Amino acid sequence: MLPVQLFKLLADETRTTIVLLLREAGELCVCDLCAVTQQSQPKISRHIALLRDAELIVDRREGKWIHYRLSPHMPAWAASIIDTAWNSQREDVRESLKNAAATGCE
Repeated sequence: MLPVQLFKLLADETRTTIVLLLREAGELCVCDLCAVTQQSQPKISRHIALLRDAELIVDRREGKWIHYRLSPHMPAWAASIIDTAWNSQREDVRESLKNAAATGCE
C-alpha cells in the first residue's frame, strides 16, 4: 500500500469512522458499525469491502456474525497514521460507541 492509497481510503468520512471505531473497540460487527454511524447495512458493507480489499481490516466468522478488526499486517506507517488520527478523536469515538451500545445487535 502506498500513502496515497491510504489517504484516498480515509478521505471518506464513513471509512475513517469505521477505522477509528475498530481502533477503539478492537472488533465490531456490521450491526455495531451501523448503529454507531447511523448508516444502512449495505452502505457499511460496501465501505468494509473497500477497507478489506486494501488489507486494512480483516474479518472472522462466528456463527452467523462476521466480526471486523484492523489488520495486524498493515504497514507500520499506516498503523501510525491511524493511531494519530484516533488519538485526536478518541473521546468522540468513545462517546459514539457508548451512545450506540444500547442499540446492540439483534
